[in-house]
Amino acid sequence: MDPVPSSPNLPPEAAAREAQDAFIATWGQMAGAWGISRTMAEAHALLFVTGQALNTDEVMERLQISRGNASMSLRALLEWGIVSKAHKRGDRKEYFHAEQDVWAMFRAIVRERLKREVEPLIAQLHEIRDLTGVKQKDKAAKAADLSDHNARLDELVDFFVTVDQLGQRFASPQGRGLRVAAKMLTKVT
Repeated sequence: MDPVPSSPNLPPEAAAREAQDAFIATWGQMAGAWGISRTMAEAHALLFVTGQALNTDEVMERLQISRGNASMSLRALLEWGIVSKAHKRGDRKEYFHAEQDVWAMFRAIVRERLKREVEPLIAQLHEIRDLTGVKQKDKAAKAADLSDHNARLDELVDFFVTVDQLGQRFASPQGRGLRVAAKMLTKVT
């Protein structure tokens, strides 16, 4: 799905479809930077840009992907909290709708990235730090190199704990922290 230059004489529906396809392709290209599959990003982009609740068959058809790939991608998007299930009266199929509030969407993405990346890293750093059995403030630490080693690890742990705390504060589901922080940072010269 590579973006195609727009033809000026396209009917509005075709122009909208072309713009949607370009957005889906662009969003899919960003997937690697976010640590998710291209298909997951494209499914999200489709649901977001159309603003409609779509069922698995519609996602499969539009993205030209298998049922398994569509199902796995939609399930993962549900887990991330950026897509929710929707129901249509009289239809037994499950429909999926993307979060349309950009700030709420990115708060959910930040929370998920913290949970999947930063929190496990902090736990591993604590385990690595504990391998020496010597705390930074432990006066009994005899080897200067071990003390220096632990001090470096303690600083790294403190940094990532602070990043995690900031992330949790700014990305809370009900909060506006991310938006407020972003606005404040753009005003800093």
